[in-house]
Amino acid sequence: MRRRFRNGLQRALELAVVALMVALALVVVLGVVFRRFGAALVWYDEVASILLAWLTFYGAALAALHRAHIGFPKLVDGLAPRFRRPLILLGEVFVLGFFMVTAWAGWRVFGILGGETLVSLPWVPQRLVQSVIPIGAILFIIAELVTLPEVWEGPGSGEGDSREGDSKAGDSPEHSAAPA
Repeated sequence: MRRRFRNGLQRALELAVVALMVALALVVVLGVVFRRFGAALVWYDEVASILLAWLTFYGAALAALHRAHIGFPKLVDGLAPRFRRPLILLGEVFVLGFFMVTAWAGWRVFGILGGETLVSLPWVPQRLVQSVIPIGAILFIIAELVTLPEVWEGPGSGEGDSREGDSKAGDSPEHSAAPA
């Protein structure tokens, strides 16, 4: 069940990230082409900035699902479980706490924005644009929670451990210089 949920979430995030990258590339190319022909689009830079922000939030959630953010997995995985697990728990508390605050603050922004719209596209509400903050934070939290059991169990625990591909040929026991 958890594996199917994780795979579905991964597919959805990958689709969102690819769609946002394509949209961002198209908007920037359109902006450059139109500017080159003397008919600059008044909205392209604002929309490109928004797409980049959205790409960042959704990409961060996808990276969290792969546990690909900056960390010290070799150091942490090398510790005995009695040291590793409290360290993992502490790290998760900080990460989840940060994104819970981010989601809460993003939700609070909706009340402040009221009926504001984009400057260059007055028919696009700021609430829609800023919705990426709480949505992205919640997606990050979900990604962390979905992958936590694997991290808790340690290296080689199985399903989708992104760190398993990090080893090099010389890291395996077969290639070790130490006698068996």
